[in-house]
Amino acid sequence: MSLSDCKNGSNTPRPHSYSLHSLPIADTYGKRPVQTFLDFRDMNVPENLDVKHVPMLLFTNLQRISKVKVVSFLLGLTLTFLIMASYVLMWDKKGLLFTPSPYQLRPAAIPTSTAAARASSKKNLVNMKVLVKVISSTQERTPRKVPDEKDVIETDSHLFSVIPHHFLPGIKSPCWYEEFSRKPGIDPYRRNLFTLHSKSFKTVCDRLRANFNQHLYHRDGKDFRLRCLPYFYIIGQPKCGTTDLFHRLLLHPEVKFNIMKEPHWWTRKRFGYIRFKDGFQESFPVEDYLDLFDLAAHNIQEGITGNSSGHHRALQLITGEASASTMWDNQAWSYLHPDKEETEPPFLAQDFIHAVQPDAKIIIMLRDPVERLYSDYLYFKMANKSADDFHQKVTESVQLFQSCVSERSLRSCVYNTSLSNNMPVRLNLGVYIVFLLDWLTVFNKEQILVLRLEDYAENLKETIKKVFDFLSVGPLSEQAEAALTKRPMSNTRRVEDRNLGPMFPATRDLLRRFHQPFNHKLGNLLNNKGFLWSNT
Repeated sequence: MSLSDCKNGSNTPRPHSYSLHSLPIADTYGKRPVQTFLDFRDMNVPENLDVKHVPMLLFTNLQRISKVKVVSFLLGLTLTFLIMASYVLMWDKKGLLFTPSPYQLRPAAIPTSTAAARASSKKNLVNMKVLVKVISSTQERTPRKVPDEKDVIETDSHLFSVIPHHFLPGIKSPCWYEEFSRKPGIDPYRRNLFTLHSKSFKTVCDRLRANFNQHLYHRDGKDFRLRCLPYFYIIGQPKCGTTDLFHRLLLHPEVKFNIMKEPHWWTRKRFGYIRFKDGFQESFPVEDYLDLFDLAAHNIQEGITGNSSGHHRALQLITGEASASTMWDNQAWSYLHPDKEETEPPFLAQDFIHAVQPDAKIIIMLRDPVERLYSDYLYFKMANKSADDFHQKVTESVQLFQSCVSERSLRSCVYNTSLSNNMPVRLNLGVYIVFLLDWLTVFNKEQILVLRLEDYAENLKETIKKVFDFLSVGPLSEQAEAALTKRPMSNTRRVEDRNLGPMFPATRDLLRRFHQPFNHKLGNLLNNKGFLWSNT
């Protein structure tokens, strides 16, 4: 299970060279007198003018020069000086003065119609051939070097002091007891940062708070609360049906009490970022994350104490989360260490999940990366969305990615934060094979279920059954199965976005050729030709 590393090739953009062209010369050139800036001819000056009168003549002639010309000359001289000064200040020590950086390519000419898009596609063909050759011809990449668990723990010692190495036996979910100091007036959720950003979770906390003490476990004069981690993680990708899958899973009686679909804790909030564009805010501690699963923990605790009528089934309850950033988003490291020039993230989200929960179940939903990108583009609210605009953004993103892989490894470009921020569309999220191979460096293949959205939409019952089998939950009753299949689709495309119509055929062709080598590696890894998306 390996992937070619893109190390060879050199497509670094070069500065434009300008050649001097000869201008046509009139036949009368040289025969006709040419008046220069200080031409003394045709001024009714005597031919036998004494030399001593020349300075006075020069002064008299200068007075005749237009003030506008003088001002224009001085402004031009000043502008030239400022331009040359700016070039000197922006001198790139790594290259020539006029050499652009790899991620600041000259914008390509973008078509504004379907016919122009087809013409542009032909112009891009040479670049795409080079890109595909770079991706396909390099040697098989060596597997990612997984960091030592000791190094992972050292990056967040508090996280590993809260979560134990072993979980309670006889309970399906990964749970444990944590000592709780019951003091009068203490609110266990008073400082939870998730309540500041989620009204629904704040409402749940109000309910949990009301009977919190009833779910404490007493032993040796001490109080303990049951803590649980998710049993499964739906980790990606965006716009691949993860929201719909998550909500249908909650209709199973053993998959319950999920308060929030996408906490984005492993990739962002534990580092203090909600949206990277907003900058660092405040780190969400692991205790806040665990609070999200307290509703499940309370129901499991009732099963442990035998206080519930179905206490045996309560012990089989599982919970999960579905942050679509978990699979790919590791940008936090570049924001935490802006001075370090790391070509790849030193740690990935899966390193931490595996360190605290090595038996976790991982579900991945994928979709034709071409359609995924267009859906991703339409999803985000922005002005002037159109097929033309999408084609322009795709072209620029492909050029930027090509420039990167001509100088760096494929993994480095896929994870590169600067490149990701500069690309107008999230092209790198569709390079599924890189992310999947990196998850397989820490989790066994049997722990990861990879699904296609196309199969999910075509045969919902069969795909859902595959997920239930993977999670080892019992079969549904006919009534529950009917409710699950009849549930309306979640997170469908908005009407105004549907009215924009499909992408240009030229755009689809450009993206198809870009993703083809990656899809082939993915199909070979999973032994499933469906992941080639050749018939989509």
